[in-house]
Amino acid sequence: MRNRFLTLILITSLCAIAIPAQSEVVSADTKMKLIKTINGSISPKSVRSSGDGVVSAHNMMYRHSVTVYDAKTFELLHTVPDSVSLQKFGYSKNSALFKGAPVEGSYSPDGKYLYVTNYAMYGPGYNKEGHDTCSPTSGFDTSFLYRINRSNYEIDSVYPVGAVPKVVEVTPDNKYVLVTNWCSYTLTVISIDTQKVVKSIKIGRYPRGISVSKDSKKAYVAEMGGNRIHVINLEDFTVTYIPIGSNPRAIVLSPDNSMLYVTMNLSGRVASWDLLANKPGKTVKTGNAARSLAISSDGTALFVVNFNSDTISKVRTSDMKLLQTLSACNEPIGITYDAPTGNTWVACYKGQVKVYSNN
Repeated sequence: MRNRFLTLILITSLCAIAIPAQSEVVSADTKMKLIKTINGSISPKSVRSSGDGVVSAHNMMYRHSVTVYDAKTFELLHTVPDSVSLQKFGYSKNSALFKGAPVEGSYSPDGKYLYVTNYAMYGPGYNKEGHDTCSPTSGFDTSFLYRINRSNYEIDSVYPVGAVPKVVEVTPDNKYVLVTNWCSYTLTVISIDTQKVVKSIKIGRYPRGISVSKDSKKAYVAEMGGNRIHVINLEDFTVTYIPIGSNPRAIVLSPDNSMLYVTMNLSGRVASWDLLANKPGKTVKTGNAARSLAISSDGTALFVVNFNSDTISKVRTSDMKLLQTLSACNEPIGITYDAPTGNTWVACYKGQVKVYSNN
C-alpha cells in the first residue's frame, strides 16, 4: 500500500513538471491569430490597455469620441464624447461646448483616470487647426489634455498643453503627466499633485513617443523630426541624448528597463538600444512606415504596426528576429498589448479595431 502511495505521488509530481503554468508561456514562442474585428462609429488613431480589464480607442476629430471596450468580451462599454465646457474649468468666458480630437491615451497607475490628448480644439476662438507639417512659428491653436474619470467615464479635468499634442504618459509613481506637443516642439510636464503645468521642455522637431522608466526617474522622448531620443531626468529636468538614428517615432522599454526599442518610421525598421552598455543593438525591417509598437509583459516579443504595408509584425527581442507578419487592415496606426489576456489590439485608422491572440 505504501509503495502504491509513493508511486502516486511520483506520477503527480511528474505531471506537474510536464505541464507548465500559463504564466510560463513565452510570448516569443507563440503565434498571433486574429480573433476579433470590432466595427462601429470609430476611427481610432490609437488603442490603449488599462491593464485591469478594458481597452480604449481614441477616435480623433472624425468621430469626436473615446470608445472603451471590455478586454475579454470585446463589448463596447462606454462612448465618451470629446465635448467639454472650457468655461467650467476656467479656460474660456464663452459658455459654448468645445470639441476636441482624441489622439492617444494613458491610464493612471492607480487605475482611476484615463488621460487623453486632443489634436486640436473646435469652438469659438479656435480657428487655426494644427497640421502635420508645422513649427512653433506656425501660429496653430494650442490644445488641451483631458482627464476622464473612470468611475463614471466623464471628463472631469482639462489641462492646457501645446499645439497638436500627441503622446501622453503618466509616470509610474503617479507624480507627473507628460505630453509631447508636435507643433510646439515641446514636452509638457503636468504635476498631478498641483494639477498645474510645471515645466515645458524644448525637444526639437516633431516630438512624439514617450516611455518612462519604472522607477519614474527618466523619461525617454522621441524627436521624430530628428535622429535622437531625449533622456529627461525627471528629478531635475536635465537632458541627455541617445543617437538612435533618423525619424524615431514610438518607444517602449523592456520590463527590466535594460533595453529601449524604437520604431524608425521612414526606414520601416525597429531599432534597439542597450541602456546598460549605452550602445546600439540590432535592428530589423518590419514593413513600410513602422509606426506604433508594444511589448509583451514578459519582454520577449515586440508587436509593430506597419502603416503603409497594412500589416502587423512580431519580433523576438533577444535577437531582433522577425517572427511573423500578418495582413491587418487598411492603415494600421496604433497598437497595445493587454497583459491580463495576452492579446494584442490594433487600431485601424479607417474605422476598425483588430484583436489578435498570442497562443
